[in-house]
Amino acid sequence: MANIEEVRKVVSDFLKKTLNVKDAKVIKVAKVSDGWETEAEVYEESSFIKSLGLPTRVQDRNIYVVKLNDNLEVQSYERSQGRLQEK
Repeated sequence: MANIEEVRKVVSDFLKKTLNVKDAKVIKVAKVSDGWETEAEVYEESSFIKSLGLPTRVQDRNIYVVKLNDNLEVQSYERSQGRLQEK
């Protein structure tokens, strides 16, 4: 059975390759009934400034949710719309 460190590495490697980014920091890993659910923080080129056709070094901080099965195969991923933090 996979452990959290293995899950973290698979998710980080997957996002770096898929999104063509330098780093993906896994900030949540949870074992669920059918596999693993994770969240990762990724800095990407600003999509707004890019859409304007302007050169920039500005980056957006995005959170991605990645779901894996028990064999650590990626089943789905999506950019999260963000959550309000509870106080």
